[in-house]
Amino acid sequence: MRVLIAEDNQQLRHVLVAALHTANYTIDAVENGQEAVEHAKQNPYDVMILDIMMPVKDGLAALKEIRATGDRTYVIMLTALSEVDDKVNGLDAGADDYLTKPFSLKELLARLRSLERRFDNMDDDVLHFSNITLDSNEQVLTSDNSISLSSKESRLLQYLILNAGKDLSADDLLNHTWDDDDEQADTEDVWINISYLRQKLLAVNARVNLSGPKGGPYQLTAQEAGND
Repeated sequence: MRVLIAEDNQQLRHVLVAALHTANYTIDAVENGQEAVEHAKQNPYDVMILDIMMPVKDGLAALKEIRATGDRTYVIMLTALSEVDDKVNGLDAGADDYLTKPFSLKELLARLRSLERRFDNMDDDVLHFSNITLDSNEQVLTSDNSISLSSKESRLLQYLILNAGKDLSADDLLNHTWDDDDEQADTEDVWINISYLRQKLLAVNARVNLSGPKGGPYQLTAQEAGND
């Protein structure tokens, strides 16, 4: 999993980065809420860990801005306060979970492992983007008309929609679309499925652009009004 950590306490930030690296997570670490917003706009994350009390922009303001873009990444808030109101404000702002400082690294790692299991078994059944609808259960893409997708195409489009507007490397797509038992899958497989998916998006007159050269990075964006 790729994790964003936003924590202004340098010592705690270094401890978190070291612990998550040891657990084989990919980590980006920043020290204020504004940097968290900028990273979230540019990169695909599986989890964001945001401290509430940070300079430049606090964690709650950063989270509200991130959610306003449509980003649905799982967010864990860190707070030094134990009052109920602080937790409620975080959840109301769009947080999925919270940890009260001081917290156990073992507990944080256990929560991340639990999330990995949930992500492996959970899909958004229906996603909407621009003028397209993806039904992951039925593996059907709908716009002006409907077309069936392969399981790989469906999972690929799902990940692209959830990270629309972000540059996604071929490795990002491999890690999130192909199962662990697909050991022979490589960037060529990604390119083949991207090519098939582009054809099917055209077939249903989808008002989206799936851009990127062979080898990536790839990006899904909505077409501006008037652009065909």
